[in-house]
Amino acid sequence: MEILELNNLWGEVKAKLISELPENAHPWINPLEVTGYDNGVLTLVTGQMMGRDLLKRNYYQSIVKVIKSVTKNPDSDFVIIFDENAAKSLKKENERLQKKVNAAIQKEQAMENLSYMQSASNLNLKYKFENFVVGKSNEFAYKVTKSVAENPASKYNPLFIYGNSGLGKTHLMQAIGHYTIFKNPKLKVKYTKTEDYVNDFISNSRNGIDTVENMSKFNKKYTNIDIILIDDIQFLESKKKTMAQMQHTFDTLYNKGKQIVITSDRLPKDIPTLTSALCSRFEMGLMVELTSPDKQTRVDIIKKLAKDNSFVFDEDAVEYIADNFSSNVRELEGAFNRVSAYADVSSEPITLSLAKKVLNCSINEKEISIPKIAEVTSKYYEVTTEELKSSSRNQKISMARHMAIYLTRELTGQSFVSIAEYYEKKHPTILFAYEKIQKDIKINKKMAAAAREIKQALKVI
Repeated sequence: MEILELNNLWGEVKAKLISELPENAHPWINPLEVTGYDNGVLTLVTGQMMGRDLLKRNYYQSIVKVIKSVTKNPDSDFVIIFDENAAKSLKKENERLQKKVNAAIQKEQAMENLSYMQSASNLNLKYKFENFVVGKSNEFAYKVTKSVAENPASKYNPLFIYGNSGLGKTHLMQAIGHYTIFKNPKLKVKYTKTEDYVNDFISNSRNGIDTVENMSKFNKKYTNIDIILIDDIQFLESKKKTMAQMQHTFDTLYNKGKQIVITSDRLPKDIPTLTSALCSRFEMGLMVELTSPDKQTRVDIIKKLAKDNSFVFDEDAVEYIADNFSSNVRELEGAFNRVSAYADVSSEPITLSLAKKVLNCSINEKEISIPKIAEVTSKYYEVTTEELKSSSRNQKISMARHMAIYLTRELTGQSFVSIAEYYEKKHPTILFAYEKIQKDIKINKKMAAAAREIKQALKVI
């Protein structure tokens, strides 16, 4: 009998055996291979000696009956031959399958362990390096945090990330935690908001029978770790005991060679309640600033949000949102969510007209930028932009220059380095101008009025 014809015959017999014999016989039937059908005898080969014996002992008559019905030969019979080579091949295949199963089980267990550790570390699965959109305003911060995640406590310790709300400080901070847990699950990571730390300390330090024991648990909770991520340090209360406890936590971790990462909406020296001891500790490492995303980064963020959530945005709709929500990422995401939710519910395509209808904001014809602020401020003080950028120490020009620098920092969130580049000045000069106006505007009504009027001219209030 030709090989093709023989295989077809066995295929038909095998299918019928699987349908008619009980399931506990299937593991012995499936590995059988046909080698011949001569004089009414079907010859089968197996690498399972036990399978051969069980089939012959328990299902001989049933198998013969099936073979006779398929071949139409009432004298049909079968033999099963044990083959050592087939047994070796079968053993290798079983080992391969077992390894595959074990790997799948280990991967599943690892993912369960990771999920548990991420939960125990108080991390949000949303905040990872993979879904952080990198642009000019955050590229340096991204590279630094990635470096910290790859080599904790080796270079930048402590790492202090600061910037206005909604720019990605928490995202980058928690991304360090996720990266560490995935790449080196032996390391212990803890993320905490400053408010939670303060409340935890207060509740454990109250006078009572268990105060000593509770504080011991508190200290272990925040110091028996490898990486601590403390968010929004500006909310640290000014109570002496709270400050002292934070200092103790910092010193314990730092002296043990553990990584400390802190975020704030301002520099340590600009947090009025912070003790000089804590301020000096926070400043001893690397301080990284996050500023408002530029236009291209905002466009990239919207496009990534659309891709991740399976939405299709017209290009002009993306541009419209990017132009009108420029201060921070959180605001940008909020606009995206409103437009996409409306489109989803109404089953409408996401076009420019839809975005305008949902967001109901007039597009900024000219994006608020450093040159734009310089232009409007120059007109207000009746000087030229060239004079503004010059080295002139004329009182009127200096005042206009300082005000323009202050408003640029406040309205755009641009870094002092970027502002310095535009005005062709050194970083300390720009910082001095900003801090001077920031202080004077609180006590000088005329200066406060000037700032308000320039903002009105820029149409930002």
